[in-house]
Amino acid sequence: MNSRPEIEQRVTPPAPTVRVTAEDLQRLRAVVDRHLDGALAAAAEQLDGELERAVVESQDQIPPDVVTMRSRILFEDLDTGRRREATLVYPEEADIEQSKLSVLAPAGLAVLGLKKNDIIEWPLPNARRTRFRIVEILYQPEASGDFHL
Repeated sequence: MNSRPEIEQRVTPPAPTVRVTAEDLQRLRAVVDRHLDGALAAAAEQLDGELERAVVESQDQIPPDVVTMRSRILFEDLDTGRRREATLVYPEEADIEQSKLSVLAPAGLAVLGLKKNDIIEWPLPNARRTRFRIVEILYQPEASGDFHL
């Protein structure tokens, strides 16, 4: 008889592939550099890690269902069913009243480079976790030919 207690194993699914345009990569590296020595240093380090593992594509080759900078998305809280829209923006453009989500905010960092139907999970206060699904990319600059944004 085995008297050892069973240990529950929790397998963490692999992180989804993150895709960014070469232009976004260049601008996001500048964001990292600007914020490494400030109040957002931890977020900047996380963004840097995401950029290190990112697949870089040209603006005209990135699939239209990928969340790029300044994309407007519809996402759903899988626990509550609540749906919300948000636009992924650079930190200086963030405005919660207008649903402009900073790439350095936990949710902004979580959606960068993901695609339609990807599910993301991140921590909430009080040791809770939440899961969201990217329902739709309502606007992506590259898919609309807005390469200058």
